[in-house]
Amino acid sequence: MDLRDLPSLNAIKAFEAAARHESFSRAADELFVTHGAVSHQVRALEAELGVALFTRDGKRLRLTDVGRRYAVRVRTALVALADATREIRASERERRLVVSILSSFAARWITPRVGSFIEAHPQWDLELQTSNVLVDFARDDVDVAIRFGYGRYPGLQAELLLEEVFFPACAPNFNGGNLPGTPADLANVPLLRSDDQLWKRWFDAAGLQDWPEPSRGVLYQDSSNLLQAAMDGQGVALARRALATHEIAAGRLVRLFDIDGPCPWQYFFVCPPQLRHTPRVEAFHDWIFSEATRFKAELEQVCSNGRKGPMQGRTKSPMQDPLQVRD
Repeated sequence: MDLRDLPSLNAIKAFEAAARHESFSRAADELFVTHGAVSHQVRALEAELGVALFTRDGKRLRLTDVGRRYAVRVRTALVALADATREIRASERERRLVVSILSSFAARWITPRVGSFIEAHPQWDLELQTSNVLVDFARDDVDVAIRFGYGRYPGLQAELLLEEVFFPACAPNFNGGNLPGTPADLANVPLLRSDDQLWKRWFDAAGLQDWPEPSRGVLYQDSSNLLQAAMDGQGVALARRALATHEIAAGRLVRLFDIDGPCPWQYFFVCPPQLRHTPRVEAFHDWIFSEATRFKAELEQVCSNGRKGPMQGRTKSPMQDPLQVRD
């Protein structure tokens, strides 16, 4: 077979659509081109083949006998080509694992660990999509989401991955190394703020019920940026445990007090039910829950080594308030 004998694919597509509709106008609408473009492509094909494929009677368009036979063969060939293309795309999609993650959780928790998943599962191409917006599984090409919220996701399968708490943390050299020794000492240092507005909750847990939510200073919308500001010595941050533990273990942050502030949100593994037991989602599920188990086992030792200041009672039960659902 000499592929040089093949006519233009654009001309073939224009002819097939015109033959099926017996109309250049409807073919043009289907192909998102002009009536004149379809007519030009068909005339060029007829000139190349040396035959008339249509008869034109005023506004009416009819296939000739040759055109009808050619249309059947062309349609069969195009359907076969489309089927082959769909098979390849489906095969390529099966090799992709798309995970949507809150940007701060991706940076501080997933990224330091994800190499082990990639090494254990080279057959899948992992794509991490970081976003602070809730993913829409019906619209977005996503297999799994790690969401930070209440766990109520209608129509989706959600499993608790990690429980979260908050506590104050700062750089070890903050304030020249003269770190707050009691919760009340926080009145004398800059408190870094986030749009979570959970300082008030921590104050209540620490017995400082009269202290309001801080209202002055830089407001960080991204928790990863908040931690970076604390590591840079800009002040004391109310740190999320899952995000801060790695930095505490590395000595870039110290935990100030043994008081956990209640967090209304937790981390959930979320996916559509029909995808839950596909091989790629199953593999990621098993890996991330194994990492979560390992993280929990290491957590107490890391937090104990990172604490500074007097030990206080710990609050463990998250408060369920109608705050904004996070992703």
